[in-house]
Amino acid sequence: MATDEALFNPLTPEFHANPYPAYHRLRETDPVHLSPLGLWVLTRYDDCVTSLRDPRFGRDGFEAILSAQYGEESETGRLPRSMLFRDPPDHTRLRSLVNRAFTPRVIEGMRGQIQAVVDRLLDHVEPRGHMDVIADLAYPLPVTVICDMLGVPVGDHEQMRDWSSDIIRSLDAIGIPSDDSIVERGRVGRRGIAEYFRALLPERRRHPRADLLSSLIAVEEQGDRLTEGELLATCVLLFIAGHETTVNLIGNGLLALLRHPAELERLRATPGLIGSAVEELLRFDSPVQRTARITNAEVEVGGKTLPAGAFVVTAIGAANRDPRHFPDPDRLDIGRSVNRHIAFGFGIHFCLGAPLARVEGQLALAALMRRMPKLRLAGPDLEWRESSTLRGLKALPVEF
Repeated sequence: MATDEALFNPLTPEFHANPYPAYHRLRETDPVHLSPLGLWVLTRYDDCVTSLRDPRFGRDGFEAILSAQYGEESETGRLPRSMLFRDPPDHTRLRSLVNRAFTPRVIEGMRGQIQAVVDRLLDHVEPRGHMDVIADLAYPLPVTVICDMLGVPVGDHEQMRDWSSDIIRSLDAIGIPSDDSIVERGRVGRRGIAEYFRALLPERRRHPRADLLSSLIAVEEQGDRLTEGELLATCVLLFIAGHETTVNLIGNGLLALLRHPAELERLRATPGLIGSAVEELLRFDSPVQRTARITNAEVEVGGKTLPAGAFVVTAIGAANRDPRHFPDPDRLDIGRSVNRHIAFGFGIHFCLGAPLARVEGQLALAALMRRMPKLRLAGPDLEWRESSTLRGLKALPVEF
């Protein structure tokens, strides 16, 4: 039986600041937890992996929830749900159309371009001796890269950021009672990005470029694999997913290093550890803290029976601190040799942009280590974004 302290309440400032004590209590006292909110919350690694790969845990069931939350399709320009909320075969079809743009080989070929963006951003702030890592690096780096991939002009980046932030904030409202204004801002943001890309389509049809949007248009014009609505929904998803994870990887990751100076110096002394360091930072303070599924059949998990139609929260952040899979899980170890974290998910919905996020995180953090040997926090007070889905800082002021 769960105690009051173990109840899953992701809406409090305390949870936003540090969810891990709550995760630990749940995992030890009630790992398959039926929340008063009506959600089943999984916190053990094995149970979380099961929910992400077992086809009895699906995404199609979100259609009714999303329609109730954000409005019917007729209210959103008939924009269909993205692949994120679809099961096979639709998910398979849509994902296959964009997979080739995010393969490790393609992303490795972008290293030079990404490094140039990192260097330009750091060149801009280095003379000042201080910066906000979120505003000056962690956000503009991935946004510049995904906007280049989708063909969004530089002058429109700020508007896209505002829409994206509102959409991300509204994700917490899925399945959880929330402020109507948060939901409305998310609805407006989703429409805004969709209409932005809709307005780009005529010009890009006339003058295709070497970008992902032109590639998707070419597929859509074949008429049998991608509708215009699906194209727009895919653009919205790629824009949001293409930068939010990386923003939080860089911000959360650098904060973890600054709070663990021995590991920070270890990385400076051994730059070749950057690959394993990024994997450990992803595990230690995961940018995506939770995802969800809806059961399409009765399922037994950890000795409890989840009925068909159950809303299941997969607590990624808790799974990545499960001591049964990660010895001494609350210790940061940038050389951790066995690290099968699920920060990018698992199964058919494994994060499409994982190779891109990894490279961006590696290049950004390596550059900070190399160029700013006296890097330190500018103050002790930090604010976390009001989200339990995507964990990230509002700002990260540093001096160097």
